[in-house]
Amino acid sequence: MSAIALLGPAEIRALAERAGVRPTKTLGQNFLLDAGTVRKIVRQADVRAGERVVEVGPGLGSLTLGLLEAGADVVAVEIDPVLATLLPETVAAHVPGLTVGDATQDDVSRTVVLRDGDGRARLTVVTQDALTVTALPGEPPSALVANLPYNVSVPVLLTFLERFGSLERGLVMVQAEVADRLAAPPGSRTYGVPSVKAAWYAAARRTATVGRAVFWPAPNVDSALVRLDRREPPTTTVARTEVFAVVDAAFAQRRKMLRSALAGLAGSSSAAEAAVRAAGLDPQARGEQVDVAGFARIAEALVLARPAAPGPGTVAP
Repeated sequence: MSAIALLGPAEIRALAERAGVRPTKTLGQNFLLDAGTVRKIVRQADVRAGERVVEVGPGLGSLTLGLLEAGADVVAVEIDPVLATLLPETVAAHVPGLTVGDATQDDVSRTVVLRDGDGRARLTVVTQDALTVTALPGEPPSALVANLPYNVSVPVLLTFLERFGSLERGLVMVQAEVADRLAAPPGSRTYGVPSVKAAWYAAARRTATVGRAVFWPAPNVDSALVRLDRREPPTTTVARTEVFAVVDAAFAQRRKMLRSALAGLAGSSSAAEAAVRAAGLDPQARGEQVDVAGFARIAEALVLARPAAPGPGTVAP
């Protein structure tokens, strides 16, 4: 494979200036400047040559080039149409042998594909809000690797884990505080809604801290890398949405005990207490003490306690 030159600080700023791009807080844009950090992300993600990787928020293409350097085929989802238009040009200039193969447009997105000499799709750029993506072109991705936009990092991560069951693992860069929440175990100060919902899909762990100096513009906080490895969700008879409703209620007011926090969902505090006891948990415990399997058991107990819906031809009292 021919050598791929990764982007450096001067080239990134020149690309941005040429395209008239100014990083915006609205889109959570902080462009990655450091090639060493790019390669660390790719390495910690265990990217394999020939696998399909989805990247959210590729920006000017720093990480995209790193993924291509490792031999991955990349599908990049970018909300900013200016950046999405610039990315294929940048990649074509840095990866020998790639040419624009085809471009398509529909009501919700624009897709541009770069192919190698054998016709293989090495880069597919989808111009669309990642939170609205329900399908991706080409083969299903096996990994999510991304410098996630800070303002939507958790929703994007959870959305992709939900919608793309092909994802075996992920390596994402997020704010350090968010990384701590995603990887937090039950009973810790930072354990909360992101921790439980991420645990439904995957085992998460923080793997590295990333300083502010490797970004442009430099953010006001440190960042961190989080590795996620897909696992089966807890065995349960209820839908994920039922479990997540319990999680949301339990953490809506963190200091409340479960019997109080779940009263609205259960219909009363006594019904909530009964459900928590049926799940084998202490009604006086708080949400931060319950793991994802415990929340699933509570959801099961709440569903079982609901009055049965009237059958066909039955007149409700």
